[in-house]
Amino acid sequence: MLLKSYSLEIFKSKCQADAEGVHCFAHLDQDVTDAIPYLNAVLGGFEYLNDPPAVTFKTHGKLITVHGNKIAVNALKDEAEAEKIVAWLKNEINAAWEKKEEITPCYTGMPRPGIMEILKLLPKTNCKECSQPTCLVFAAKVAEGANGPDDCPPLDPDQHRRLTEYMGRFTLEM
Repeated sequence: MLLKSYSLEIFKSKCQADAEGVHCFAHLDQDVTDAIPYLNAVLGGFEYLNDPPAVTFKTHGKLITVHGNKIAVNALKDEAEAEKIVAWLKNEINAAWEKKEEITPCYTGMPRPGIMEILKLLPKTNCKECSQPTCLVFAAKVAEGANGPDDCPPLDPDQHRRLTEYMGRFTLEM
C-alpha cells in the first residue's frame, strides 16, 4: 500500500465568503508522485501536468487534483463528502499502484468538451431561462462543468439525451 494516511484541512472559500460549500486539502503522509501517471491512466484525468506531476479530475461539478503530497477538492457540501471523496481516491491510488505492472502510464489529459460541439446540441434560442445571457455562454458553463443538460429548460428530450451522452465522455464516475 502506497498511501496509508492523510489529514484533512476543510475550509471555506476566501473569494466567496457567502458560499455555502467548503473546499478540502488532504495532506498526504506518503508521497504518491510516482503513482500519478498510473492513476491518470486508470481514471482518465481531465488535465495532466508533468512538472511537478499532478492530475486533475472533473466530476459531479468538482475539480479534484492529486499532487505528490496533497489532494485538493473544491465545491464540497460538507466534511463528510470530503472524507468520502478522499477515501475513494486513496483506494484508487493504491489500486493503480498495486497494478502498475499491468498499466501503461499516461502523461496527458483527456480530451475536453468542445464549446461549439455543446452549442450544436442546444436549442440556440438565447432565451435566458438558464440564467445565462446566451446559449454560447451556457455552452461554456457546461464545458467547464458548472451547468448541465438539466439547467436548460427548453431542451427537448432528444437534445437532452444527446447532450448527456456527449458530456458523459468527459465525466469521471465515483
